[in-house]
Parts: sequence; C-alpha cells; structure tokens
Amino acid sequence: MDFYHKLKSKKILVSKTDDFGYDLRKKWEDVFASHLSPLEKKQIYLHSNSGASGYLWHVFSYEKRKCDKEEQAELAFEKQYKDTCLIFFQHSDDVLLVEEAYDLKAKDLLLADGEYADLYVVDQEFRWTYVVTHERGWIGPFFCKK
Repeated sequence: MDFYHKLKSKKILVSKTDDFGYDLRKKWEDVFASHLSPLEKKQIYLHSNSGASGYLWHVFSYEKRKCDKEEQAELAFEKQYKDTCLIFFQHSDDVLLVEEAYDLKAKDLLLADGEYADLYVVDQEFRWTYVVTHERGWIGPFFCKK
C-alpha cells in the first residue's frame, strides 16, 4: 500500500497529482528560506546534488530559521488548525491535497512500509510547515510558522 492509499484508508480526504512538486518546493523555499543569501544556501547544501543531497529542511537543521523540533514539532503540528493541506516531497513531483485535514496527525505521515521520507506539509497559504525527514530519530521533524 502506498502513502496515498494509506491516507485514503484512514478516511482522509486526499487527492493526488504529479505535476506541481517542483513549484511547491520553490514556493516553500521562497517562504521559509528567502532570508538566506545564495552563499548561505550553498553553505547549508540547500540545492546540492552530492553529499548532503540538497534538502530544503536544512534551513532548520542548520538552525538558519527558528522552528520547533522533534517532539515539540509533533505537538505543534497536532495542535495546528488544519483545513486544507498540501503534502509534497523532496525527491518527487507528487503532490497530495488533503481536504478537511483537521484530524491529520504526525503518525499519519509515516509511509506505508514504516519508512519515513522527506516530506513537507503546508497549509494552502504557506503560513506554516511541518517537515518529516528521512533522518527520523536523529534529525527532525520540524514545525515552523511563517
């Protein structure tokens, strides 16, 4: 069962597209990492194709933006009012639109096979983000308000 079908099986109203991942990653960067210079982005491997692989969440792990981390991030996400959310991924152009996301929980963002991926959850206006990294248990998750 893939991640999309896992959410559907929990009665979460979700639809899927594979065309907007790049656009959402760019907008996420514009909202949550726009205060960084090109040099600072390079220093934290925001777009690297080698080594650290270019993860947007490096803005949090390198402490270049204040955020909640680990259990505090999960609690903040649980408490956050969620109506319509977008879920997108670091290394995929798949995008999930979650409507009536009031009951979307951090545990729901565990992939179907028990693994974690680099995924980003935002509300439609990008007022907040919740990020789950593949480094679960070591780095992340993160929660940040705009």
